[in-house]
Amino acid sequence: MSIFIDQQTRLLVQGITGREGQFHARQCQEYGTRVVAGVTPGKGGQEVDGIPVFDTVREAVAATGANCSLLFVPPLFAADAILEAVENGIPLIVAITEHIPVLDMFRVKRYLEGTPCRLIGPNCPGLISPGSCKVGIMPGDIHQPGGIGVISRSGTLAYEVVHQLTREGLGQSTCIGIGGDPVVGVSFLECLAAFEDDPQTTGVVLVGEIGGRAEEEAAAFVAEKMQKPVVGFIAGLTAPPGRRMGHAGAIVSGAGTTAADKVAAMKEAGIKVCRHLGSIGRTCKELFT
Repeated sequence: MSIFIDQQTRLLVQGITGREGQFHARQCQEYGTRVVAGVTPGKGGQEVDGIPVFDTVREAVAATGANCSLLFVPPLFAADAILEAVENGIPLIVAITEHIPVLDMFRVKRYLEGTPCRLIGPNCPGLISPGSCKVGIMPGDIHQPGGIGVISRSGTLAYEVVHQLTREGLGQSTCIGIGGDPVVGVSFLECLAAFEDDPQTTGVVLVGEIGGRAEEEAAAFVAEKMQKPVVGFIAGLTAPPGRRMGHAGAIVSGAGTTAADKVAAMKEAGIKVCRHLGSIGRTCKELFT
């Protein structure tokens, strides 16, 4: 098994006729994902690599039964594209787009409340169930099927962790980049709960960053509700207060806690914390095998 996506996923790509949308739709398709439709207003009736293009999400869902959407829509229009997917009952929406205005994302978050729809991102690499389905931009060839779940705020760090795991002979059940913006959809908590319930997943790697309190909340969840072992890493341990590190959400300020606080919370929760990124693979091999 896996979480959120599998071989039954029927993918719709919003913004498929753009350069990035077309390239990554093809990459997902070549990986084995069932890419059933694309949506670009005004481009309905065209095809991209044999994938039919529709003017609206409603038309695409009615014609193809799509149950997942991958967004490559420009930032100023991305929020409306997400809402269009929600309005048409897409249960999983993956927003790759970065630089979506924060106020737009607050509007999206409010709209999602009370719906059965799950949003991953924005500003994220998406997710992959190795050997089964890829919905995003991550390099498929570094992944291999197995039992380790990976959750990360950073796409680049997720790739490094996966590369180390694969090199150590540890495959992955599902790998998720939740995004590094201040306002995102799916949280660490939702992913941890799903991994805890997934029979394929035997352990989890959680990659956090400075800024906010998401890692402390995740640590509390692990302590209270998880039986599976968790390895953690916090990026930005040496970042000075007020310094933004890569992501809009990765900033040390009065609204969040320090990297040291996050590490302490993880250790108190029983999470095995790696202080150096390069040691994650070896640590996981020792803990999970």
